Amino acid sequence: MTHETMPQMPHTPSDQPVRVLVTGATGYIGSRLVPALLEAGHDVRVLTRSRDKLAERSWIDRVDVVEGDATRRRDLDTALDGIEVAYYLLHSMDGGGDFEERDRELARQFGLAAQAAGVRRIVYLSGLHPDQNAKGGLSSHLASRVEVGDLLMASGVPTVVLQAAIILGSGSASFEMLRHLTHNLPVMLTPKWVENRIQPIAIRDVLHYLVGAATMPGDPNRTFDIGGPEVLTYRDMIRRFAALNGWRPRPIVSVPVLTPRLASMWVSVVTPVPAGIAKPLVGSLVHEVVTQENDIDDVIGPPPGGALTYDEAVRSALGDTPRDDRGRPEPGTVDPAQLTAADPDWAGR
Repeated sequence: MTHETMPQMPHTPSDQPVRVLVTGATGYIGSRLVPALLEAGHDVRVLTRSRDKLAERSWIDRVDVVEGDATRRRDLDTALDGIEVAYYLLHSMDGGGDFEERDRELARQFGLAAQAAGVRRIVYLSGLHPDQNAKGGLSSHLASRVEVGDLLMASGVPTVVLQAAIILGSGSASFEMLRHLTHNLPVMLTPKWVENRIQPIAIRDVLHYLVGAATMPGDPNRTFDIGGPEVLTYRDMIRRFAALNGWRPRPIVSVPVLTPRLASMWVSVVTPVPAGIAKPLVGSLVHEVVTQENDIDDVIGPPPGGALTYDEAVRSALGDTPRDDRGRPEPGTVDPAQLTAADPDWAGR
């Protein structure tokens, strides 16, 4: 089967349905993971501060909704009761202070609650990163992501930590930053990190691994790198994005004087990506992020037909989705790579 003829949601029903909890169900990953888990045959519960935020989701009547706050142990105990696999998709990308301590405490509390509830497995989506001892160390947000994974793995509950770089799909903050930079700047003066190597991955393939992690055999308690089939520079991605859209080539000149702080301010000025989101994204781009192992394919198996190439993933993200008379995607027609009602207003414009 070629990538072009592959179904939009390639997850087949599992012969081992499990009771799962999804935190962060209103976010980019969570809003796409819930229908993928349902399609795979799992029994899904979501934890959200407000059920109203999920009211227009097509799957709302197929899940158990627990209203609560992940910072409160009582709410966690309620949400985790009877759960076998818990998806931890919580992190701070709001630009606020003390995010490291907030994420640290949230992960600690979640791990303790999961252990007390008898949860069999935690699944966490983290960031692909170089060796933590590399020159200059990790950016603060990437280091926090790594620490959260370590805390969950130390919780006493076996934890599968999937580590991804840039996720290709409309609505993904890193993809939207790439989209808007390429569209808005016909000529770019960019930081020197545009030459760093990155191994992006399509959202379709991220969902494949996340869903597969629910029924992964054994009790793994480790990280798994996940990535697409190509290693590119950010410069490569900008040029190919422009070409796929039929835009003229974007001349790119890298300069050494743009620090991550200045670069994030620059991104928030020339794109609609909020500064609180641009800052951690830019901070992570100072690193080369390439997979160091591919063990996940030995355990879960690769996506059906193979992982999507960069061009295939971008084409999928830019494709047309049938809409109803209110401008919303028709039920059952949404490719996870395309925009949904869950995505921010600035995505895709």
